[in-house]
Amino acid sequence: MNLSGNKLGDSGVKHICTLLKNPNCKLQKLLLSDCSITGEGYAALPSALKSNPSHLIELDLRGNDPGDSGVKLVTDLLNLLNNTECKLKTLRLTCDAAEKACDYLTSVLSKNPLLLTELDLSEKKPGDSGVKKFCALLEDSHCKVKKLKLNGSNITEEGCAALTSALTSNPSHLIELNLSGNKLGEAGAKHISTLLKNSNCKLQRLLLSDCSITGEGYAALASALKSNPSHLIELDLRGNDPGDSGVKQLTDLQKDLKCKLRLNNSSITEKGCKDLTLALTSNPSHLTELNLSGNKLGDSGATEISGLLENKNCKLQRLLLNDNSITEKGCVALTSALTKNPSHLIELNLSGNKLGDSGAMDISGLLENKNCKLQRLLLNNSNITEEGCAALSSALTSNPSHLIELNLSGNKLGDSGAKRISDLLQNKNCKLQRLLLNSCSITEEGCSVLVSALTSNPSHLIELNLSGNKLGDSGVKHISALLQNPHCKLQRLE
Repeated sequence: MNLSGNKLGDSGVKHICTLLKNPNCKLQKLLLSDCSITGEGYAALPSALKSNPSHLIELDLRGNDPGDSGVKLVTDLLNLLNNTECKLKTLRLTCDAAEKACDYLTSVLSKNPLLLTELDLSEKKPGDSGVKKFCALLEDSHCKVKKLKLNGSNITEEGCAALTSALTSNPSHLIELNLSGNKLGEAGAKHISTLLKNSNCKLQRLLLSDCSITGEGYAALASALKSNPSHLIELDLRGNDPGDSGVKQLTDLQKDLKCKLRLNNSSITEKGCKDLTLALTSNPSHLTELNLSGNKLGDSGATEISGLLENKNCKLQRLLLNDNSITEKGCVALTSALTKNPSHLIELNLSGNKLGDSGAMDISGLLENKNCKLQRLLLNNSNITEEGCAALSSALTSNPSHLIELNLSGNKLGDSGAKRISDLLQNKNCKLQRLLLNSCSITEEGCSVLVSALTSNPSHLIELNLSGNKLGDSGVKHISALLQNPHCKLQRLE
């Protein structure tokens, strides 16, 4: 029976199912392609085909859309092929091109892609030719992929063009697209922009780090997102070079977006930082993470960011400014601003800046604030010595209950610094889970004090890093004794 090309809908399929359940029904081929069948109709078919048991050996459902529950419904239908109660041998769901694409992906992933909502090809390196092989499947209504990971896959503008063309024809299910680490360039960014402009595009996370995108590509992305901005919650452009013009485009865009913006390692200078913070200040309430690590912001850039942080509408939770040539001067501006509006920030990363002991003391003032809710404080490789460590430990001892990670690695704390940290660890309100003190000039004396403190309050710590210190045999024995403590919860020790 061939009813293809008729608008039967789900009610029509249900009538056909009544026929299939009839014990006198000897139907062997049922062709229902392009019949406006959705999830309800798909759901009715498996039980009908198993109840008779049916004589049907071929079922054609191409050109229909099973809807949001498509993966489960297609799974139920495919399971009929292996069901001894059912004679079904041929189930056609996709066109010939999509079927070849499905076969290709099955050989690569060892799984039927129609049964997956996530396709991870990041380690397969398909290149442009491989991407073209599976694009036909992405266009098919039976494909319900929500996450597509193609980072580091040797894709250029050519493969990106084919991919975005396919996704534009069937965009509504995809919520995450990862193309990081491919040389897409400006042309690739423009192709992605076409997808973003599609009113049915529901992308929430777009990851394009290290994709050789410069100012022109940034302009195209910004323009596209302005036209359809409502769904995106994360945009990752790390490792590209926007230039001041590209930063300006993004800053204008940020006024409308409600997404997490990652711009670390993007060659942003003080001028770009000024434009960015100006835009963010005009609409700060949606921004929860600002990652500008590995740029050349300097103290001037830090001062610009401080203006944003002082805004009472700023709800920033994570501020990552590591490796930005910030000194004590910039640190003063940042901590002063955060002290005025401290309650939302839970992570502060200033690692790799030349803060020195003066900077550590400025941060200590923030930590003493009772409204400070910091959970992660990363200050590794920040030129801090025992003096700065003493200030930090003292401040944290007075307000210790929120901090779960402290990274002071690569600072010359010495045994005196270790003793200061021990005072913090002994505090019953200390909830530290990760303590990173590698390469801190600690000897067995400092190790002994740390272990003693952890023995008195061992229950929360799950990671301890003391690598790169001269602990000696005595230090190792102290740590061994700690590990034997039944209350010790350490999961990772270096």
